[in-house]
Amino acid sequence: MTRNLTLSVEQLYRRQPGGIGTYVRGLIRGLSQVSTDLNVVALAPWNTTPSDVRALLPSLEQAPLPVGLLTRAWKYRALGVPRNSSIVHATSMAGPYGGGEPGAVHSVAMHDLLWRDDVNESTARGIRFHEDRLALLRDRKDVRIFTSSPGLKEQLVEDGFESERVYPVRLGVDDDGIVAANADVVRELLDRHGVAGPYVLYVGTREPRKNLERLIRAHRDALAERPELGTLVFAGSPGWGSVDTQNATVLGVVERDVLKGLFRDAAVCAYVTIAEGWGLPPVEALHAGTRVVASTSTPSVANNSEVVHVDPFDVVSISDGLLRALAMDDSETGAQRRRASVADLTWANSALDHLDGWS
Repeated sequence: MTRNLTLSVEQLYRRQPGGIGTYVRGLIRGLSQVSTDLNVVALAPWNTTPSDVRALLPSLEQAPLPVGLLTRAWKYRALGVPRNSSIVHATSMAGPYGGGEPGAVHSVAMHDLLWRDDVNESTARGIRFHEDRLALLRDRKDVRIFTSSPGLKEQLVEDGFESERVYPVRLGVDDDGIVAANADVVRELLDRHGVAGPYVLYVGTREPRKNLERLIRAHRDALAERPELGTLVFAGSPGWGSVDTQNATVLGVVERDVLKGLFRDAAVCAYVTIAEGWGLPPVEALHAGTRVVASTSTPSVANNSEVVHVDPFDVVSISDGLLRALAMDDSETGAQRRRASVADLTWANSALDHLDGWS
């Protein structure tokens, strides 16, 4: 029997969709690979749909409010949710939390508690919004909670959520429909930015919790010992708060195929954030076979033995981690081990985890 799944996609309409946007895209792709009994309807705001988003989405239902007003309205009513929905899944804490047919399954993806982990990384308004929605979800016993960050289930149970309501789900890293740019294209981009040789790559937003200023200092110290580390390169958009990028090379946002080529060709990928909900970039680097340094605060690779783990608050630890990563096996055998370490993190497996939670 075919079931109707309504999936909120409002994050794709924001200026910076971020990790939640990646989750939305990946889940839609994964569901199309594994499910034959779901009719997926994307619930969107009353905004113009970008062409790349429209190409991704299945059937589209637009609620009668723009994205900002819609997320506020979803606290009070399931605006836009089709009445024939068998499952209503909110891909973020914004909602919606109800609607659909009688007996419909309701669920929400909760990705992190970062506004609590480091209050300096959120605005007062952002903290109020998330605490308000957290309290609402704690009281809504009918809503199932899907968590993607290791350890988050335990935190929620300590906060008053019933254990049986919380379902851990995997995230994915595979997007093999996009072919990595060849080495010449990557090298041309780097040459235009003055990067002539090898490089250490950081991918993500540039904001204080990403710990880039310590990474810059650690890279400078490690480079003095091992020049073959090369230039420190940042790829990604500006985030919340200011960061002094000093002598690092900032590429900004790059196309997805180029980004995959950057991952593949980097000497080392570094991701030493102070606070993180999951951490996709280090997993993407491993998927490309590249050596990785990550902070002990990065849940996605916390138990991965192919990663060099470092203390994000200790510049010496980060510097030493860069040197240890550079010394790791860079042969095809080593690259295959790194790929194998994240082989189960596929969007098809993520979709299967969600289907289990909706059953």
